[in-house]
Amino acid sequence: MNKQVVVIWFPYLLTDWMLRRQPELRGVPFALALNERGRRVVKAVNGVAQKKGALVNMVVADCKAFVPELQVFDGDMERPKKLITAMAEWCIRFTPHVSVDGVDGLILDASGCTHLWGGDARYLEAINGCFKKFGYTTRTAMAETVGTAWAVCHYGKPGSIVTLNDQKNVLSVLPPAALRLEALALERLDKLGFKTMGGFMDIPKTALRRRFGQGLLTRLAQALGEVMELMEPIRPIAPYVEHLPCMEAIRTAVGIETGLKALLERLCERMNKESKGLRSCELRCYRIDGDVQKITIGTNKPTRHVAHLFKLFELKIASLTPDLGFELFSLEAPVVEELTATQDALWSASASNEADIAELVDKISGKIGTHAIHRYLPAEHYWPERAMKEATSLNEKATTTWRTDLPRPLHVLPVPERIEVSVPIPDYPPLLFKYKGAIHNVKKSDGPERIEQEWWLQNGLYRDYYCVEDTQGCRYWLFRAGDYDKDDVKWFLHGFFP
Repeated sequence: MNKQVVVIWFPYLLTDWMLRRQPELRGVPFALALNERGRRVVKAVNGVAQKKGALVNMVVADCKAFVPELQVFDGDMERPKKLITAMAEWCIRFTPHVSVDGVDGLILDASGCTHLWGGDARYLEAINGCFKKFGYTTRTAMAETVGTAWAVCHYGKPGSIVTLNDQKNVLSVLPPAALRLEALALERLDKLGFKTMGGFMDIPKTALRRRFGQGLLTRLAQALGEVMELMEPIRPIAPYVEHLPCMEAIRTAVGIETGLKALLERLCERMNKESKGLRSCELRCYRIDGDVQKITIGTNKPTRHVAHLFKLFELKIASLTPDLGFELFSLEAPVVEELTATQDALWSASASNEADIAELVDKISGKIGTHAIHRYLPAEHYWPERAMKEATSLNEKATTTWRTDLPRPLHVLPVPERIEVSVPIPDYPPLLFKYKGAIHNVKKSDGPERIEQEWWLQNGLYRDYYCVEDTQGCRYWLFRAGDYDKDDVKWFLHGFFP
């Protein structure tokens, strides 16, 4: 499936927002201005004012000379960012991957989404139609790269859908500014007479780099799909979140626990109706002085069992410092999964011990961290360090069985460690060996067990393993790599028996 990127540009974002609140300004030229260095500078103009000669970044006095009837209002520095962020969150209905482009544009990764609207053209029509109903003017374009979509959206035909084969031809007729270049590079291109990208697209890269820098080559490669351009999506609003404002500041552990239980009951009741279970949960506590504290828990299986979740939080409540008190609690479940009625029944009195194991693991994780708990499954390999793998969850099933016909140590080293041995005897373990500075005299031994690695993974020496016991009663798993007839016979320690 080819990548599909949609760029949306709002050329009159602020003025359209103002028209929504003051419809009487429709058809009237007006602008929004801010004070800069003792002057009033225009930051946004509506379409009527722009057609009459008023432009962004002009001084208000100059704009009034072109458009005497121009009405000027005070602007807001923070308004564009708030507006475009709200637009991005609203556009999640079209794709889960939405990025903000400056203060007047959005970038949507529409790969695999357009068929839900009946195709690429109808997808763009739906976006433009929705914003038009809201009173916003938009320009859109779709291509397989962000660079091409942005260039066509701002300097090409609105609503265009550019395929991979047409990218170069479409870009060649657009001005260099469509590449989002720096002002210095654009000035140099203009001095040399490059009015369109087609004039320099086929020039050798070394010459372009020497004259205009690497930035031009990077932007051109991104537009043509030769270099990947990363998109930074906004954080979507959490679908499962509950809030609890407090009439009085909460400063005691009992008060925090009471609020937490109320939030858990509301959150789990909602998930029960939607057959969901949470895998992670975060409690945010907003203090009166503006400080925000949070505690997070995680579960090995999806659950909506209030008592179990409260016990996990209870282990961490002591880490909160209320001081003057908390005035708001927020409980959010960012990761949820499907939880059927059968799975939910595992928490009942007749449940199997699988639920008890999951609950025990969650409690231990809350105390010492998830990094300290591991579950291993057998893997279909011969070498001991490859014969096991770490399970991703409690539900993961083994694809093979553990080998029980021969002894295996309780602790296997991930990488065998080299040891020094006495004069070796063919087909026998060493009489003594030295490991980490200590000398061990071998009292008993059993073996050898020959283990070879898979030829399709790596060619190498086979191993002869021995179970040995020293005079102190400690038991080890040793092996010799290769034959005795070599000049340098290497011995290794690979595990410890209980």
